[in-house]
Amino acid sequence: MSERVVLEPNAEHPITVEPTEGRVTVHINGQQVADSRNALTLIESSYPAVQYIPMRDVDTRLLRKSATTSYCPFKGDAEYFSVAAESETVADVVWTYNAPFPAVAMIGRHVAFYTDRADVVISDVDAEPVNVP
Repeated sequence: MSERVVLEPNAEHPITVEPTEGRVTVHINGQQVADSRNALTLIESSYPAVQYIPMRDVDTRLLRKSATTSYCPFKGDAEYFSVAAESETVADVVWTYNAPFPAVAMIGRHVAFYTDRADVVISDVDAEPVNVP
């Protein structure tokens, strides 16, 4: 078995992690799954920004651990969760790096959501929760 490549962010592939200015809410199938004023925005190279939400701000009762895993040479090993929201389970919509590499250590104990399957909204920090019918 060959060893995995571990890469450091650099000028050709920058990664920044900063506190998100505002409140981040996540809904799946109309059900609120997360609500955080402590999210982190990760910007990696030319990819869209990703919101990493502390696990403590997620309704973990809705999470179902998946067998899916992936590897990023800049961040480490990712684990996935499905979300049982309302009458449908959305497969592998959440990922987390339990032991991220040092360059992105701050995303440990945080989760991110695929925005094509979850509604991730950033609003003013004092905004009221979004009412979803």
